[in-house]
Amino acid sequence: MHTFQPYPMDLIEFNPFAKIGDEWMLITAKDGDKINAMTASWGGVGVLWGKNTAFIFVRDSRYTKELIDKGSYFSLTFFESSYKSALKYFGMVSGRTEDKIRNAKMNVGYFEEIPYIDEGNFVICCRKMSAVPIRPEHFLDAGIESQWYPDGNLHTMYVGEIVQILAR
Repeated sequence: MHTFQPYPMDLIEFNPFAKIGDEWMLITAKDGDKINAMTASWGGVGVLWGKNTAFIFVRDSRYTKELIDKGSYFSLTFFESSYKSALKYFGMVSGRTEDKIRNAKMNVGYFEEIPYIDEGNFVICCRKMSAVPIRPEHFLDAGIESQWYPDGNLHTMYVGEIVQILAR
C-alpha cells in the first residue's frame, strides 16, 4: 500500500481538461462489502451550493452506478500514464461478473470510509450531494442524443462535495 497525504485544496494546480478528458480517472464506490471502479472521462470540478465540488457522469447500465446510488461517497482516482491500459480494462469489463480491481492487480485504499484505488497518485474524495438523471428531453442540442445515446443508455450526473484530496 502507498502512503497518501491530505493535499490542501487551495494549492491544486489541476487542468481538468487534461486530467479528466485525456488522462481519465477511475470512479470508485462501495455498498457494504461490494466495491467497484470504472473508467470515466466526463466530469469536472468547481464550486456549487457554496462548496468545492466534483461532478461525474455515469451511464445507467454501469454496475458502479448501483453502488453510487446505494452509498454516500465516491472517489476519483488519477494515475500516471503507465496505467492507461489498466484504465481501458476498467472501462470494458463489468464488475458484476468479475473482480476488476483484483484482476487488474490493484488495491483499494480508504480515506475514512471512502474507497479509492491505491495505485493512483491523486485522489478526490467526495460526499454525494445530488443525482440528476440526464434525459433526452433535456437536450438543447439536437445532435446529442443520436451521437452519444443511440442505444438509449443514458447518464446520471452526480455532484459530490469534495471532502478530501489525497496525493502521493
